[in-house]
Amino acid sequence: MDTIRHALDLLGRILIAVFFIPSGIEKITGYAGTAAYMTAHGVPTWLMPLVILTELGGGILLLIGWHTRIVSFLLGGFCVLAVLFFHSPSGPQLDQIIFFAELALGGALFVMASRGAGAWSLDARKH
Repeated sequence: MDTIRHALDLLGRILIAVFFIPSGIEKITGYAGTAAYMTAHGVPTWLMPLVILTELGGGILLLIGWHTRIVSFLLGGFCVLAVLFFHSPSGPQLDQIIFFAELALGGALFVMASRGAGAWSLDARKH
């Protein structure tokens, strides 16, 4: 039973990392477009490097399971902020879908912040 739990912890980290890592890379390759999107939503573009670091760095740290509790907490907060600034539950259907998906992802990250990375992680090697 422990093997299944450990595998699910790892799978959860992988699936969440697969969301953040490509998003961070896309913000690098599509920097101008992302900056325009942020500006259109009233978010200053000087935050872009921090957003990229959060998504790319946070995604990689989750993937390897290092400092998972704090990274999960920060990424969960990041998801909540993304919802507040960029998406609306009463907007177009795609916006509504993204709104609730981001909230759900934030919730999953807060659960991970509480539980930790699991046995198959770099965090587990510290103990």
